[in-house]
Amino acid sequence: MNNELKNQKCVPCEGGTPSLSREESEKLIAQVSNRWKLSENKISADFQFKNFKEAMIFVSKVAAIAEAEGHHPDIYIYYSRVKLELKTHAIGGLSINDFILASKIDQLDV
Repeated sequence: MNNELKNQKCVPCEGGTPSLSREESEKLIAQVSNRWKLSENKISADFQFKNFKEAMIFVSKVAAIAEAEGHHPDIYIYYSRVKLELKTHAIGGLSINDFILASKIDQLDV
């Protein structure tokens, strides 16, 4: 597997595709920034901004990446803080797409 997640492209997952094992997820989480935290069936990250406007600019950039990849995070906005959660809804757990998208989000200037 290519360790350069940011250079990979998300591929649609179908229901019935198995989610990643905990071991596979732990290997992939090590390839993204340490702001991402692994839980049972998702990864999440918190981002802090100076104000609401900067938070919304960030959300717009994340939305553009998500649309380009065809893989969309759950986004929670709390004034100047943004929380992103990634999981592959079609399979109810984690896929490589979640880590690819996290890696691409890591490239944003935050």
